[in-house]
Amino acid sequence: MTLQALWRGDLPLGQAFWSHAILYSGLASLTATVTAFALIAAEAPTALAATVYFLPTPYILVTLVGVWRSAARDPGPEARALAAKLAALLWAVAMILI
Repeated sequence: MTLQALWRGDLPLGQAFWSHAILYSGLASLTATVTAFALIAAEAPTALAATVYFLPTPYILVTLVGVWRSAARDPGPEARALAAKLAALLWAVAMILI
């Protein structure tokens, strides 16, 4: 299971960061945001739009943990692992709040 491997930090850092943290969480966040705006435009209940907007949050948090754990296991330079952790944290905050 890829999601379990991500959570455990078993994926290579590049895959955890670029594929899951950046690409997939970005697409999930974009989809949720567009859908939430469409619900608001259709005058759906605000609670429904807010729920849809925050649906990707658990996945985003899983990717953050996965990148953090993959970075801890990465055999590359320490600076690369630190940069991946910081970038994943900032990206996660941006994807949840924006």
